[in-house]
Amino acid sequence: MKHVSGKSSDMKLTELRNFGGKMIRCLLFISLLIHASLAKKQAPQAAAAQAPVKKWQTLSGQPPLVIARGGLSGLFPESSSFANDMANQLKSTDVALFCNLQLTKDGIGICLSDIRLDNSTTIGMIFPKDSKTYNINGQQVKGWFAVDYTSDVIFNNVSLVQSVLSRTNAFDGQLPISTLEDVTGVRPSSFWVNVQYDAFYTEHKLSVSGYLEKAMRFMGINFISSPEIGFLKNMNGKVNRARTKLIFQALDPDVVEPTTKQTYGAILKDLAAIKTFASGILVPKGYIWPVNTNKYLGNPTTLVADAHKLGLEVYASGFANDMPASYNYSYDPTTEYLQFIDSPQFSVDGLLTDFSPTASATIACFAANETTKPKKGKALIITHNGASGMYPGCTDLAYEQAVNDGADIIDCSVQMSKDGVAFCLDSADLTGDTTAMPTFMSRSSSIPEVQKEKGIFSFDLTWSEIQTLKPQIVSPFGQNAGYQRNPEAQNKGKFMTLADFLEFAKAKAVSGILINIENAAYLASKKGLDMGDSVTKALGNATFDKQQTQQVLVQSDDTSVLSKFPGVPAYKRLLRIKEEIGDAPKLAVDEIKKYADGVVVGRPSLISTDNGFTQAQTNVLQEMHAGNISVYVFVLRNEFVALPFDFYADPMVELATYVAALEVDGVITDFPGTSSRYMRSPCVDLNGEIAIIPAEPGALLKQVPPMALSPANPPNPPLEVADVVDPPLPPVANVSSSTADSPGAPAPSSSGMAITANFGLGLAAIMALSLLSLGY
Repeated sequence: MKHVSGKSSDMKLTELRNFGGKMIRCLLFISLLIHASLAKKQAPQAAAAQAPVKKWQTLSGQPPLVIARGGLSGLFPESSSFANDMANQLKSTDVALFCNLQLTKDGIGICLSDIRLDNSTTIGMIFPKDSKTYNINGQQVKGWFAVDYTSDVIFNNVSLVQSVLSRTNAFDGQLPISTLEDVTGVRPSSFWVNVQYDAFYTEHKLSVSGYLEKAMRFMGINFISSPEIGFLKNMNGKVNRARTKLIFQALDPDVVEPTTKQTYGAILKDLAAIKTFASGILVPKGYIWPVNTNKYLGNPTTLVADAHKLGLEVYASGFANDMPASYNYSYDPTTEYLQFIDSPQFSVDGLLTDFSPTASATIACFAANETTKPKKGKALIITHNGASGMYPGCTDLAYEQAVNDGADIIDCSVQMSKDGVAFCLDSADLTGDTTAMPTFMSRSSSIPEVQKEKGIFSFDLTWSEIQTLKPQIVSPFGQNAGYQRNPEAQNKGKFMTLADFLEFAKAKAVSGILINIENAAYLASKKGLDMGDSVTKALGNATFDKQQTQQVLVQSDDTSVLSKFPGVPAYKRLLRIKEEIGDAPKLAVDEIKKYADGVVVGRPSLISTDNGFTQAQTNVLQEMHAGNISVYVFVLRNEFVALPFDFYADPMVELATYVAALEVDGVITDFPGTSSRYMRSPCVDLNGEIAIIPAEPGALLKQVPPMALSPANPPNPPLEVADVVDPPLPPVANVSSSTADSPGAPAPSSSGMAITANFGLGLAAIMALSLLSLGY
């Protein structure tokens, strides 16, 4: 076969490698320092030794093994040096590196996700006319195959790309394909080789078993798995079962196994037969915890217990933080891992995952870590409309769930009905959080002083009319975008008046409440409704102004509203700064102090982002704290689409970044249970023996070649004094006036902003050393 040179691709690869060389020169010194710092702070080997503080329900009684599928393949191309190095470093327990073995034409073993190279490499661009079709296990499969190329051709021309299209492609084309020697060169805790298609390679006169026999003479291979029973039986007499375990990999239940011609579902019904040629089984997680068509968990099967009775280990596959499996997990991957390892009845023996840091941290930090334990994290857990990630916001069920989850502060965004009833709801516009749309469509209006879009507003409906509506759970990412929240609770729960909310908070003895007030100027001038007075009276009637056991946080984006709540010891005033800011000069901070004790800022005001990556930590947090102003970050959500790539699609890493690294004073979240679990874990202290490592703002972005990025966003503007101060509230209009029901002239509006500091460069260090190992 004659190969074209791929000149343009070679030029691109050269450019990328030049970029890598420059990066190495810049990071060499700090890499050595930070690499040592990471090892000292995380102490993975010590942590691994200390992790089994409980009796695990695994077959061995030891903690489950984390198996990193191609390293940290959820972020980097599978089995790339970056992926393997990161998985090997970011661990709190033992982590096995997993290689899907493919053989080249000259019999060299390489690690790639599939027998077809075109989905995980640049081969289709380099050799566009080389695709072939082969019969593989009875299926005609078209693509580019390793058996058609020598190792020299592949290593000199082809580089890796991300094989999952929904993940970032920023690292595509940077890194070469790894051999088994490259993977074992990072000295993983253990090494797992998976053989997908032995029969295919045998047809092409390549011996996988022969290759592995030779490989085991000079490298440690702890696990060999395969979905082909014939291959495993062939390997039985060729491995030392004390050093290398043979694992039978089951595919989906209806798929036919090529040796026996039985389906995998049928084969798993005879575990005793599997025990004759394997030490364990590797199965898709649905074999253990089935998920129904509505994406809710069914009852667990007895597979793990049945296998353990026979002495078979059970490893579960298919875990990925960015591929939500069930609504039961509320988009928190830690919750899913715990479902498989922290049951009193059983624990799987290992987890095969694309995001090994999360699985490892779950085992070390969160197993048997209950929300009833004392909170170790100093930051306040403040709800956003209660536990609105699980139930319709601001309903009795959302607040009940928040209290059960361990929230410190529950919140009520106060809205007003036409007849002056104050109640809790996220927005004055009822179209999102309620079923108002079909019933009251004729009452929709456009009020630019409140929002840009038309809406059906609470102050245009009486409380009795609002009570005819049902609450509605809302996804901030769109109901039809694939990220629905708990559909079974779509319209469950009851609306709560402000008075009911305050009585609930007192009865539950929560640490405090947050009352959010917006649109006060418009309601006073156009609707004759005095929000400030309604809130003041409600707090007084509930005696919150005469006690100091429960905190009362009064939040508004309007300084004139905050000025209505001075001098009450139990009250703390928070200025909501809605604009994204990049700096908080002293003059602006001093102005804030006249009205507020703290600020509520969006995440980008503390850590700026660019192209889906964190860009830099701003000075806002530092400057606010220097002015003795507390800083609360808004709003944290579990869904991975809300997280920069630096957080590995793991809300726990985001929490570690804002709580442990930045040291914010509180987090405002849709999922207080996730924050509570983190705050009560032993891993919240960065100086502890085990800690969840926070992201390093900008460190990952620096590893991306500039040509792979869109133009950078302009920096956020600084906070100005004019952004802080609002005009005095207008007098309350007479509701009988002819203008009471018309929008009229624009009412005054407010604005605000915020930012943070700097961490180490552990991520850059790992990547720097990785590139050095590649010879750049």
